Amino acid sequence: MNFFLDLLETMFPGELMLLGALLVPFLKGKLRLGYVVLLPILSLLHLLTLDVGYEAGATLLGYPLEVVRVDALSRIFGIVFHIAAILCCIYALHVKGWVEHVSTLVYAGAAIAATFAGDLITLFIFWELTALSSVFLIWQRGVVQPSHRERSYRAGMRYLVISVASGVLLLGGAILHYQDTGSLHFGPMGLDASRGAVFIFLAFGMKAAFPLLHNWVQDAYPEATISGTVVLASFTTKLAIYALARGFAGTELLIPIGAAMTAFPIFFAVIENDMRRVLAYSLNNQLGFMVVGIGIGTELAINGAAAHAFAHILYKGLLLMSMGAVLYRTGTIKASELGGLHKSMPLTTVFCIIGALAISAFPGLSGFVTKSMVISAVGDAHLTIIFGVLLFASAGVCDHSGIKIPFFTFFAHDQGWRVKEAPKHMLIAMGLAAFLCIGIGVAPSFLYALLPYPELAAQYHAYEATHVLTMLELLLFAGLAFVALMKLGVYPPELPGLNLDFDWFYRKGAPPVVREVYGLAGYARERLWSATLGAREAVRNIARTHHEPPGGRMGEPWSASATTLWAALILGIMLLLQYGCSPAAGLH
Repeated sequence: MNFFLDLLETMFPGELMLLGALLVPFLKGKLRLGYVVLLPILSLLHLLTLDVGYEAGATLLGYPLEVVRVDALSRIFGIVFHIAAILCCIYALHVKGWVEHVSTLVYAGAAIAATFAGDLITLFIFWELTALSSVFLIWQRGVVQPSHRERSYRAGMRYLVISVASGVLLLGGAILHYQDTGSLHFGPMGLDASRGAVFIFLAFGMKAAFPLLHNWVQDAYPEATISGTVVLASFTTKLAIYALARGFAGTELLIPIGAAMTAFPIFFAVIENDMRRVLAYSLNNQLGFMVVGIGIGTELAINGAAAHAFAHILYKGLLLMSMGAVLYRTGTIKASELGGLHKSMPLTTVFCIIGALAISAFPGLSGFVTKSMVISAVGDAHLTIIFGVLLFASAGVCDHSGIKIPFFTFFAHDQGWRVKEAPKHMLIAMGLAAFLCIGIGVAPSFLYALLPYPELAAQYHAYEATHVLTMLELLLFAGLAFVALMKLGVYPPELPGLNLDFDWFYRKGAPPVVREVYGLAGYARERLWSATLGAREAVRNIARTHHEPPGGRMGEPWSASATTLWAALILGIMLLLQYGCSPAAGLH
């Protein structure tokens, strides 16, 4: 027992999951499934033994690294990442193969380890490991569903390109930052800290799905496996939010970026037919609130960003789990093909509604007590326009995720689906997530105590009359607008199809351009090769003309007299050169 306790003391957070994942392929049946759920639980217990202020270092190629740094900011993200990993592993108990389980554990473990990294190199290592491990959750769908193989492969490759590009920017930025500052410490830096800070900022922005860099979320997440989508939505973007809060809190550029993130997904989510893509767009929307809070940078704003990230992982996971259960039972996730499922899947319907109310920030649920912090911070900063944008975005997310998702899936236009309720393990995972959504909303003090500035959080009162009335008015407005648009027949119909926004440029616009460029490059290569061959042949012909007998002037045998004459001439030239270059020649 002492040996294992001593071993745990030498481990960094998440390492237990990373190493434990190596044993998963060798276990079978219920033993494997129990082991997969047990690992993140043990990892969470290990984290809880580490006190705030704990640090551990190592040396890599002579450079000192701060592998572990436990503080209030990393601790709250580490805890929610563990909770998400436990829920995801329970939800995925129907998965028979080992690849998805290993990918989930390595992905979650790497995200947790990155959260506690105190230097940029350690962060980079685990940053890239999250990318390499998570892509298998996308490709695995093509394995279990061969008809989807080409789509999942292409989506996975695009996801991998974005992820690796983010890692390259992070590594390059870390090198430049070290050259300018002489330090690899990962802490507050700002955009003007060094030449590398901008590259690091862009690396985080790609993973946080900044506007114009966001499409990998809608492209990749809905193409993953049923449980893989839940896993993907839990870690990558929230790890980026943590990294922004760590390195760029108070960077004012983040405020308009975050505001744009909250607003633009609304329009695409309303017309989207794939329910998991709708939730991917709403993920962008919710990330925007966190980015705005980080940009403001006050203690209240950072508390709000961290709290909202915590709540978001839970309620977004709950919504994606409910949609995954629907996909598991019906084989489709298209709004145009669903409806009336509340009769067959009543528990899933209830859990989905809880998640929908939580993401809509309905009073009494987790989204309300966390989003109100961010909006209060915006109000305290007197950012009137940003405040209006966030209110508009709050109403919008209520429309497309709070109303559209449960309405079109479980109630509207009954398609005659009569299926089984979701499997028990899925219901358990959804039930736990729903319990946490309600628990945080009813008793937010437990979450507030974990925030980076707990003293300030203890003084914050989410259930002030102004907050409650404002949010209820917004929700009422969104609900009335939805009903009115439906009754008038103006609400965008649910139609099969693929909606593209900025990804049109690389999914539709770029391929023909690439083909043209490739064709031109091929043509230029052929012409250059032909010219090279022609030049070579011309040189060979000249050589034949002068050196190849019979007929070649230099190729014919010389007479003795001609040979003697040329030898004497060459010898004379050499003597003249030798005499002219001799030091003694300059004395005469």
